[in-house]
Amino acid sequence: MLTTSLKILNEHYQTLNNEGQDVIQGLTRTPKSLPPKYFYDDRGSELFEQICELPEYYPTRTEASILRQYADEIAQITGVCELVELGSGSSTKTLFLLDAYERLASYCRYIPIDVSRGIVQSSVLKLQQKYPAFFIEGLIGTYEQALAKLESTFASSRMIFFLGSSLGNFNPQECNIFLRKIAKTLQPGDYFLLGIDLQKPKEILEPAYNDSQGVTAAFNLNMLSHLNWRFQGNFDLHLFTHQAIYNQADAQIEMYLHCQKSHQVSLEALGLEVFFADGESILTEISRKFDLANMQKQLEAHGLKTLKIWTDPKQWFGLILCQA
Repeated sequence: MLTTSLKILNEHYQTLNNEGQDVIQGLTRTPKSLPPKYFYDDRGSELFEQICELPEYYPTRTEASILRQYADEIAQITGVCELVELGSGSSTKTLFLLDAYERLASYCRYIPIDVSRGIVQSSVLKLQQKYPAFFIEGLIGTYEQALAKLESTFASSRMIFFLGSSLGNFNPQECNIFLRKIAKTLQPGDYFLLGIDLQKPKEILEPAYNDSQGVTAAFNLNMLSHLNWRFQGNFDLHLFTHQAIYNQADAQIEMYLHCQKSHQVSLEALGLEVFFADGESILTEISRKFDLANMQKQLEAHGLKTLKIWTDPKQWFGLILCQA
């Protein structure tokens, strides 16, 4: 019989009393910015799942094709281990890995972690039906909370995995901090599986973040809706438009919300009043595109030795398996 549980890593997460400080900092600086974690309320998570199905958005299906082909090889290299997924979402791509570990051994412990309570809860319920012999424990919280509160594993080893090139949302300094935390969390012999989006022409990249159906625009604008309900705000979504551009010099997609009319916004729960000038922009996300050789060096600088790298035939996306 399957044992499942659901834990909120921060019981005050719904009010985000401390985390709202990053909203204040981002909206009072010039130029304005917001952390991408505020994309992911339940509605934002639903929209991102829709983005992953769009014809222009290649990363999800490309990474899934790599996992489909090589999941058994990954499982053979690591052997039976505890699986911890950061930013699990609906765990759709993870099914290839879970299937591979089920073929390797009937029992497995899987810990999906995401900030969206709704999506973690629904995915855990679905997975308990598909994998009755697995122990599944959903954790609701941020990456930082998850890495700080992961308990010791009863398995011989653990694999933390971070798919979807979410690492690209971190600037270089944040990336180093994150990898340092991963290395600190892992014990010698543990594994880290990382998915990264690779550098390619802007003619491929920009349409992936400016889709013809407007789903990415709705996803971007939903961040303002999230801030409205979470912090008692009065953002008018009709006064902002979405745009994503590829910054060739920094090898990163930059996603913006552009203000169309001068106006004032208040976030009562934060005691914040913000003026937006006509044409002013909020940077809501960066999505860095990586070079495999450079990423391998960066991982090894943190004590994460590369065991194997897998890519698709076009070399659009890469999976890197490391060991502490």
